[in-house]
Amino acid sequence: MLLVVDVGNTNTVLGLFDGETLVHDWRIRTVVDHTVDEYGMLIYNLYKSSKLGGAKRISDIIISCVVPPMLNILEPLCEKYFHLRPLIVGPGVKTGMPIYYDNPREVGADRIVNAVAAFEKYRRDLIIVDFGTATTFDYVSQKGEYMGGCIAPGIMISSEALFERAAKLPRVELSKPKSIIAKDTVSSMQAGIMYGYAGLVDGIVQRMQAEVKGDPVVVATGGLAKIVAPETKTIAVVDDMLTLEGLRLIHLRNK
Repeated sequence: MLLVVDVGNTNTVLGLFDGETLVHDWRIRTVVDHTVDEYGMLIYNLYKSSKLGGAKRISDIIISCVVPPMLNILEPLCEKYFHLRPLIVGPGVKTGMPIYYDNPREVGADRIVNAVAAFEKYRRDLIIVDFGTATTFDYVSQKGEYMGGCIAPGIMISSEALFERAAKLPRVELSKPKSIIAKDTVSSMQAGIMYGYAGLVDGIVQRMQAEVKGDPVVVATGGLAKIVAPETKTIAVVDDMLTLEGLRLIHLRNK
């Protein structure tokens, strides 16, 4: 079996593949000051809870990471607990996708992984919107070329700034209000956050569509995709496991 690990700034998502089938997935917090053994026991016990057999059933591990210090934890963890050297997505790893970026080394590994998975699945031009700590927008051409994109502050970062800088405004749950014309402070904040962010997404996507002079399908992924996507006009598909599938494909291309 293949263990795939996607390390984000806020959360780390793990998936377990048996062939092409994702049989388990877990989401844990990304904590850079944990030790190798703290993370090792957490991941090892999560795997044991799946009741899929001993750790020896895991034959390969691949990691995508946008938090460099986490690799100092995860690489020795893989060797100590699973007796495997992981494949790290980065320069020199075969993705099967040309990257047209001024400096390809600057592109976040998760962005490339998403692009690989989305093009493999849909086989057409795409805009991928990944709702994470930051929200990324990436364009893939009809030929399967990664053309670049843009990065916006994530919805939680934007909300936290509002909570921290406005003394009289409370923290609110991220949910859809009954109306855009709200009658209380909490609903007013929810309306502004939710519909304001949906407008940001639609505005960026529409500008990208205009620039490429086409109609690429818009695919959303990430932890908050299911909350925001229904309020947008441009997102066509939500695919929660896009990054994990991309990691599986990249592993296959590097065997």
